[in-house]
Amino acid sequence: MPKTLTFAILHFSIAFGIAYALTGDFLTGGLIAVLEPACNTVAYYFHEKLWNRLDKKAAADGGDAAGHGHSHILGTLRRMLRRGES
Repeated sequence: MPKTLTFAILHFSIAFGIAYALTGDFLTGGLIAVLEPACNTVAYYFHEKLWNRLDKKAAADGGDAAGHGHSHILGTLRRMLRRGES
């Protein structure tokens, strides 16, 4: 947990520093420093759900994703996108 907390502090600090350097505004820097990691956290959740779904689909198709590498997962993703699956 300490490593996670220090990484979170680092992430917020970098986001704030960049936003403040670009805008020169403390409030804008603070808002971006909070909103950017929050948005990334939500995006990461859905990213993980998608990859877990692809792993399960690859396993159900008769192979495990680890055995076929990313090319198998990406092929599955391409097929899903062509069929309009989500």
